[in-house]
Amino acid sequence: MTSQAPAAAPRSWVLMFVAVCLVAANMRMTITGVGPLLDDIAADRGVSAAALGALASVPLVVWGITSPLVHGLGSRLGISRAVTISLIALALGTLWRSFPGSPVNLWAGTALIGASLAVGNVLLPAVIKRDFGNRVPLVMGVYTAMLGGIGAVGAGIVVPIAHFDPGSGDLAPWGVGTELGWRVALLCTALAVPPAILVWVIANAPRRRIESVTGAADPGALDAALAPATATAPRRGSAGRRIWRDPLAWLVALYMGAQSGAFYMISTWLSPIGISHGRTPIVAGIDTMLYQVIGVAGSLLLPALFRGRLRRWIPALIPVCVAIAATGIVLFPTGMPVWICLGGLASGASLSTAITLMAVRARDHEGASALSGMAQSIGYTLAAVGPFTFGALHDLSDTWTVPLVLLLGALGAQFATGLAVGRERYVLED
Repeated sequence: MTSQAPAAAPRSWVLMFVAVCLVAANMRMTITGVGPLLDDIAADRGVSAAALGALASVPLVVWGITSPLVHGLGSRLGISRAVTISLIALALGTLWRSFPGSPVNLWAGTALIGASLAVGNVLLPAVIKRDFGNRVPLVMGVYTAMLGGIGAVGAGIVVPIAHFDPGSGDLAPWGVGTELGWRVALLCTALAVPPAILVWVIANAPRRRIESVTGAADPGALDAALAPATATAPRRGSAGRRIWRDPLAWLVALYMGAQSGAFYMISTWLSPIGISHGRTPIVAGIDTMLYQVIGVAGSLLLPALFRGRLRRWIPALIPVCVAIAATGIVLFPTGMPVWICLGGLASGASLSTAITLMAVRARDHEGASALSGMAQSIGYTLAAVGPFTFGALHDLSDTWTVPLVLLLGALGAQFATGLAVGRERYVLED
């Protein structure tokens, strides 16, 4: 039987849309700000920047480990409550990371940030599937645009904040000398968390009211009762296990993994590649920022493409565009502006497509949650390995051509799986 949303619980999709956007705004800024500050952090801690290089990979590793567990958490607590708790944990992790004292604070705080973001990574696609009906491609496009756009903003603002001198004397231990320092800069990346918590709680208040009236003991069941009518839901409590045996789920997961690996290889090494071709460090840094900012346009463009007959082929066509751009960056650097524009647009659309597939290849939000947890676990595990392997191949070969082959291999895998996942079918149908 189908589940109908109770008439007594009207919810404004606009308010929920704003809440989703605010949550998305917090899901990358707290981690993209680390890379530009590695030199400052290393100088303050008395270690080399290379020794802290793994710090940027901590969230990716934690995502890979914790993502499969998030579906069960959402089933037990309810999706809305689980996201609320994750936002609170994100604020605490950001504070812990910047707290002076033991180096453990930096690493443990970063790990807590990664775990809290994993909850949003997995459950937000399920929320969008649950609450936005036929608006899923549009909302997914805006959601992924927020991920990329605000993440790029975070990377761009932390260094000016860290080196800002308020002229108020010595700010140690939170600052470095008379500058605000990296600790304050990283704290600022969480300024949008409190507004996100507030709007998210308000937007989901009807769920709490229905729970108090009906006495629903299972918040996961409450989420199902308030979801828009869909086809028959998978057996509750089993989707998280069954998803790992579903062939289509594995195809979506591999698509996400190939997409993530390709993106992080390009975004991590674009600047060093540009410098090796004679671009100044400043220009190469701008190249990297533009690549991610242009990706926002790619994410927003996807809803216009993800329709009609083209919808079937979009997942396979996008990695072809990324491959052309990556080849141009390495082999034909004189056309760098063209390759950055093409690659940025395609990469943004690629991420949006991967996340959209987690929603549209499931019949309901329960299946979307399970698929999202599985796909992101595999995806971010591969993403954590990709940049390291790319760099190791460059060190061994002293050329960018050999690691380019690795990158093109990942994009080839994305193309192949894209051909398969483009067909209209759904996980957990057997």
